[in-house]
Amino acid sequence: MKLSILDQSPVPVGLSPQVALQQSITLVQHAEKLGYYRYWVAEHHNMKGIASSSPEVLIAHLAAQTRHIRIGSGGVLLPHYSPFKVAENFHVLSNLAPGRVDLGIGRAPGGERLSTLALNQGQRKSIEGFPDQVKEVMTYLTGTLPDDHPYPGVYATPLPPTPPEMWLLGSSDGSAGFAADLGTAFSFAHFINPHGGPQVAQMYRERFRPSALWKQPQTNVCIFAVCADTDEEAEYHAATLLLWMLQIEAGNARGIPTPKEAEQFSPTSWEQYRMEENRRRVIIGNPQKVKDAILTCAQAYGTQEVMLITNIHDFQARLKSYELIAKEFALGQ
Repeated sequence: MKLSILDQSPVPVGLSPQVALQQSITLVQHAEKLGYYRYWVAEHHNMKGIASSSPEVLIAHLAAQTRHIRIGSGGVLLPHYSPFKVAENFHVLSNLAPGRVDLGIGRAPGGERLSTLALNQGQRKSIEGFPDQVKEVMTYLTGTLPDDHPYPGVYATPLPPTPPEMWLLGSSDGSAGFAADLGTAFSFAHFINPHGGPQVAQMYRERFRPSALWKQPQTNVCIFAVCADTDEEAEYHAATLLLWMLQIEAGNARGIPTPKEAEQFSPTSWEQYRMEENRRRVIIGNPQKVKDAILTCAQAYGTQEVMLITNIHDFQARLKSYELIAKEFALGQ
């Protein structure tokens, strides 16, 4: 079993984005020592509570601060960008950290309407061309531009000794279908959509077509997880995550709330319902309980890799959550 981490560089209320990014540096070094397999950083725009808006820049810095853990994007939101430039960026990264770089690609906007327009200089882009964009990235990564390509003889330099691993990220059968048809690895975002994921993963495996990048189907699943010495302590810290998730849905999130805010929050019946529903996206508990839930999740998805995301207010508790899980799974031993 491989365990990995998705980091959105969450900003706790009362702290700055600078602190959140410094926490990402500390966390990736901690993860490497603990034996986590890969570490992905996200792309979100115009969100005060998330500091990760440029995964390529952050990957370069985190790779320089570590030695062997895989570092990647979870993910680059391709509809905003030139496939050629994305391939160039990740070839540079793969030269800086050979054999350690992952290119995770998503098709979500990563922000609200105005930030999406700002990214595209006011142009409204359709996601209909997303599969073609992904194919374009693949041809640049493998140096296999067809003869009838509009830009024959163009290479995404500097060519690396080892190309980045390419993954498609998604939370639906549509994304999984793209990944299967194109022959890329697939990461299912259970932390976004807790419904139907195992069936989607199975469909991906059955439909997978080998490509120049992947000969066999490859999956992982990402889920929120909060672990502490006791269930009670885990619930205490998870309350800040659950309140933040509710605030994200309402469009009024300022950052990860404090435990005091979470403790004093009095939800309406609808908010209570949403918080209970959102618990389906989270594993909460003591080390043994969390381990059992992770194994159950992995078995349901038919995967040997689970990626964990822990957006809670207390950074020391966040570090300890990953530490307790690593110890329970005997990572690195």
